[in-house]
Amino acid sequence: MNKLKSSFIIFLTLILGFIVSCKDLDELNINPNGVDPSIADVNFLLPTVQTNIGQTVYNIGFGTFSGIMQHTQQTGWFGGYNNYDWNTLSHSWNGYYSILMNNDEYFKKAVEHNYEFHEGVARIMRAYVFGLITDIWGDAPYKDALKAEQGSDHFMPAFDPQQEIYHGILVDLDTANTLLSKSANEYRNIVAKQDVIYRGDVSKWQKFANSLALRYYMRLQAKEPTFAEEGIKRIASDPDKYPLIRLAGDDANISFPGTSRATSNPLNTVYDLDPAGAYMRVKMGKTLVDAMRDYNDPRLEVWAEKIKIPLRLVSGTGIDRIVDIDDDHQIREVSQDVVTAFETNGMKVDFDPEYAGVTISHPLVQIFNMNNANASQGTVNPYASHLNSRYRQTADPLVLMRLISAAEVNLILAEAAFRGWIAGNPADYYAEGVRESFKAWGVESEFDSYIGNVSYDGLESIIEQKWIAHWTTAHEAWFDWRRTGLPALKTGPAAVRPVLPVRWYYHTSDEIEKNRANAEAAIERLEATPYQGTDQSKNSAWSKMWLLQGTGKPW
Repeated sequence: MNKLKSSFIIFLTLILGFIVSCKDLDELNINPNGVDPSIADVNFLLPTVQTNIGQTVYNIGFGTFSGIMQHTQQTGWFGGYNNYDWNTLSHSWNGYYSILMNNDEYFKKAVEHNYEFHEGVARIMRAYVFGLITDIWGDAPYKDALKAEQGSDHFMPAFDPQQEIYHGILVDLDTANTLLSKSANEYRNIVAKQDVIYRGDVSKWQKFANSLALRYYMRLQAKEPTFAEEGIKRIASDPDKYPLIRLAGDDANISFPGTSRATSNPLNTVYDLDPAGAYMRVKMGKTLVDAMRDYNDPRLEVWAEKIKIPLRLVSGTGIDRIVDIDDDHQIREVSQDVVTAFETNGMKVDFDPEYAGVTISHPLVQIFNMNNANASQGTVNPYASHLNSRYRQTADPLVLMRLISAAEVNLILAEAAFRGWIAGNPADYYAEGVRESFKAWGVESEFDSYIGNVSYDGLESIIEQKWIAHWTTAHEAWFDWRRTGLPALKTGPAAVRPVLPVRWYYHTSDEIEKNRANAEAAIERLEATPYQGTDQSKNSAWSKMWLLQGTGKPW
């Protein structure tokens, strides 16, 4: 069982006093020990919605999708994480709809009292969560999803077509832009401390709405290029009406308070004292580390620890020994025959003296780089790069729940300019995207020396930099990969299919058995592919949703 996932579930259950459950999408259960949403002040609902979204995004972006996109690999509990070994009981959207139910209470209160700020924020949050659901699963309950309170006629909502969900999201975001376009003194009942993202700054929420719209127009690039172009052009050509997140200081982030187990970074080793705990299982992935090493990328030292005991190739035979360099440093010397014997398993030994990423989707990841320290579990590996020690802490200024960033927005604009959809030099937008990522991770001073290593070279360079910048938000890199096929990632020998997956399965218990007719209709609308393998129906992680059908992407 993936302890990272378990930690997030605990956090989502405890945070801020009450969580709404909608396991069946047919009833609203109120926590008897919490606050009843129907009587709660609108400002008390806001941080619950925000933090639950933030935790969900952090969970998937630094969890399963980090494995898919080869940012990280697990050396324990690694089957689903590294190898996509999923089934119809692997992932459920219950938690997402729980957030939407809380947000719906927030939205209704905002409309009832004519709180335009709160209504605008609620529309953004609704668009954000429905966007994640349709991005990950495809067709899903949307128009009638939150009406169970109205009676049994709404207990089994239709799965709306993915196209309609995307278009509905964009309508919500356009409305939010209008609601949030007034001067700050025209809004009522804003309590800044209850807004854990922007502290009640209306102008930043307006930028969030338009930046999220930009993301979703680009999501439709391969499927509805004309519609996507028109939307991006309209937003990008009128910055006064549609301001965007262009500077890292406006990024939509949420901090971990770190004051308890429930409010801490879930990888921390302060509350999780298990020496085989979640932090010890997650290592840097070879694909990402190799790329960042090639570019001399300073973000690597922010995200990863240097190898504790580097390997050094020496002449001779039968040599495998630890050598003390000084009181604090050691090196492991090995001869070529020892290396050759190890590499018969298909894993190359990495002799980089500072950073080495674990081989992707390999059945023996726990012994990467000839690891013999707790090799059966793979928790300790002094010859590979562990995550930076900041991820061991309950909180850190750079360990954040990141919802959308200036780096992403600038790189979307770079792609739009590359496609000829907007004015401007794509290389300039590209450079600004990289710069803002460097700002966000505290290494802006090294931008000038770095950008020459990654000169703009069309779409491949744009998507590669987005892929790197989406550290801890790897699901967004996955969504880009699906529509472009970039970066050109390859699976490893333990992967359950020869290509990367493109969706999550509809969950048998939570999404099919309780709403069978509508679920089966949605499954029928999926497109079967040659990579479904042993899957018994089109409800496969290798079936194509509407967004990908007919595009030839990603494979």
